[in-house]
Amino acid sequence: MDDIYSLAYWLTGSEFEATELVNNTYLNVANGSSDIEVFKAFRICYSESTAGGDDEFGLPETPCFLEQTLERSLVKQVADVRLTVLLSAIPRLKHQVISRIIGKPLDTIRVWLSEGRKSLAQGIFFNSTMN
Repeated sequence: MDDIYSLAYWLTGSEFEATELVNNTYLNVANGSSDIEVFKAFRICYSESTAGGDDEFGLPETPCFLEQTLERSLVKQVADVRLTVLLSAIPRLKHQVISRIIGKPLDTIRVWLSEGRKSLAQGIFFNSTMN
């Protein structure tokens, strides 16, 4: 599963953080897990690391106000869009498989891929994670 490390590195921009993310992923899957189960575990670990990155995003552990809840939701959605684009590009997963991993309808995945690729080409949201 070299793809998991490649995904982690593209998402974090750091060898150390990528290694930590991969290690956390494999700690959360059983031996013999399917690729989809591994990618789902990866998504959960990545989501927790981004949403839990309170220093980076300035978010408290427990959101107290609607604004904080919306901000946390937006951070998670941006993380899912990034992951969607990279799942399509690195392991070249089909849209239906990405939909199962992300847990969103196929039409949402298609929109995210279209918009995410445009953002990637313009360097909008990937630069915010690269050091």
